[in-house]
Amino acid sequence: MSRQLTILGCRLDLVDASEAVETIIALARRGNGAQIITLGTEMVVAARRDPSFLAVVNASSLNVCDTVGLLAVARLRGASLRERVTGVELIDALAARSVVEKFGIYLLGGAPDVASAAAAALQARYPGLRIAGTADGYFRLEEEARVLNDIRESGARIVLVGLGSPRQEFWLAQHSAELPGVVGIGIGGSFDVLSGRVARAPRAWRTLHLEWLYRLVTEPSRWRRQLALPTFVWLVIKEQLFSRPSAKGY
Repeated sequence: MSRQLTILGCRLDLVDASEAVETIIALARRGNGAQIITLGTEMVVAARRDPSFLAVVNASSLNVCDTVGLLAVARLRGASLRERVTGVELIDALAARSVVEKFGIYLLGGAPDVASAAAAALQARYPGLRIAGTADGYFRLEEEARVLNDIRESGARIVLVGLGSPRQEFWLAQHSAELPGVVGIGIGGSFDVLSGRVARAPRAWRTLHLEWLYRLVTEPSRWRRQLALPTFVWLVIKEQLFSRPSAKGY
């Protein structure tokens, strides 16, 4: 990936949604295994505080821009990044392509029955989509081997992991060797949206880059998570003032 930007130590690959999909499909065809991260401001702040998480982020095959904060910083630094690549939209596009490619998709994460409901919604939207399997995210440590074996035996080429960050990123990095040929993608709470359990922000809010505010208004319990945004802004300002950001392709 030649076009990259480093923000607070985290690599961001400067790809739009269509480029991200093409990259992931190519990785799935190649069959060598890969980890994809839908990078957000909270994750960047967490990686700043945790070197082990930073290492996972920067070792991934592709880091796409999932939040408006990262998009704004990338544009301020001169990147011609057109859009965010959200988990829900990425899943939709990959499901459509997987029908053509005949790739099986495995959904792991969420509360009981959420992954299976999201899978059913995807199959209704994309006839012919092969759901290789589903499992919720409430498996115990002693059940992990069973989950990994189920994924391997399913023949899935793409595994969507919604365990929340940073758990999903650590989990994929830890078990990549046990899932040969699999492209694993951390997708956060996307299953809740796909299953209809959580309503996505109306298009007008998304167009104005206010989806974060809509989520906060409709789910006030998220306020603690939103504290990462002012922290992110302050850290970016400090980085701009006291260091020269690393960039490639510009």
